[in-house]
Amino acid sequence: MNLEFTPEEIAFREEVREFISESYPAELGDFGMREDMSPEDMVAWHKILGEKGWSVPAWPVEYGGTGWTPTQRYIWSEENARINAFMPLPFGVSMVGPVIYTFGNEEQKAKHLPGIRSGDVWWCQGYSEPGAGSDLASLKTTAVRDGDHYVINGQKTWTTLAQYADWGFFLCRTDPDAAKPQEGISFILLDMKTPGVEVRPIKLIDGGYEVNETWLTDVRVPVENLVGEENKGWTYAKFLLAHERSGIAGVARSKRGVEKLREIAANETIDGEPLISDFEFARKVSQLEIDLAALEITELRTLAGEQAGKGPGPESSILKIKGTEIQQRLTELTLEAVGSYGTPFYGDIGAAPGGAGSNQYPIGPDYAHHAAATYFNMRKTSIYGGSNEIQRNIITKMILGL
Repeated sequence: MNLEFTPEEIAFREEVREFISESYPAELGDFGMREDMSPEDMVAWHKILGEKGWSVPAWPVEYGGTGWTPTQRYIWSEENARINAFMPLPFGVSMVGPVIYTFGNEEQKAKHLPGIRSGDVWWCQGYSEPGAGSDLASLKTTAVRDGDHYVINGQKTWTTLAQYADWGFFLCRTDPDAAKPQEGISFILLDMKTPGVEVRPIKLIDGGYEVNETWLTDVRVPVENLVGEENKGWTYAKFLLAHERSGIAGVARSKRGVEKLREIAANETIDGEPLISDFEFARKVSQLEIDLAALEITELRTLAGEQAGKGPGPESSILKIKGTEIQQRLTELTLEAVGSYGTPFYGDIGAAPGGAGSNQYPIGPDYAHHAAATYFNMRKTSIYGGSNEIQRNIITKMILGL
């Protein structure tokens, strides 16, 4: 594997950098420092990329992809991470889109892929349930055939940004008598405005609201919204998760995070000396950088495999485990670096700023204001997309053959 960029790839990087510099919405700023992003903010870059034809670079050209090589896609990811850009949400682009163009029929492709590419249609994911998270195969939400419709009943949880979603993709049990729990599950597309769909907010420890409970009560969905074959949804779900886990690794963004951490540690002091000069802190940062470099090589090897025609396989579990562990260590070290400036916000969400018990008006440097909220929020990364414990089981079985 050649780790040096070719002259053509260097020229591509310059083209990408110039386009981002000229086109990325200035009002979005550094999304990592924003808590007030509106739904319009979240899709602004996506829509610009849709007009450019760059919103789905990993898709096949016949479905609107760019035709970029995996190395070009890697460069694209790095250049966006360099400015901490708010990227297109993954639910359509990286999750359901590939499922639809791989397993869907021509009518489904024509109906749904254009809206995903353009950013005009917002998707959410209905996988996890209160009793079926890591053990997703035990899901209980049912879809019962009634003429030319399915009638869906059940509850999903952790449905990210479902409060804004136009459509969702849901795993439902269509054969309760299947011999194995993985069998008898179907992959169904659902218009979120359908009667019987109720989205209830779940407030997170960082004070934010990005996930929901989704209740489905006698929801009638046309049979034509079934993707692929009935009772084969587990196959499509695994395909989707392999793509999702590869993206969760977040190597390029973690590299930018380490650069920011070093800047913070050079500015903060301990006993009158820069924090980065402290041996123990510097050791932890250096170990993080070493692990991140190893993860980057692993991701590049995976990309090289894709360029040779191999889709993401069990190695996506390695990327997911190490990528999320690095993200959590990075936010932990950042919180450690800002010290008391990282005190989290306390107070009633929506109450008057500066009210009783509130520390909404922060003190200290700007980089410290969101350190605690980010740290708390990133606790989720080792759980979503299939918990890291489950990923270790996959590696044990699929790679080690145990």
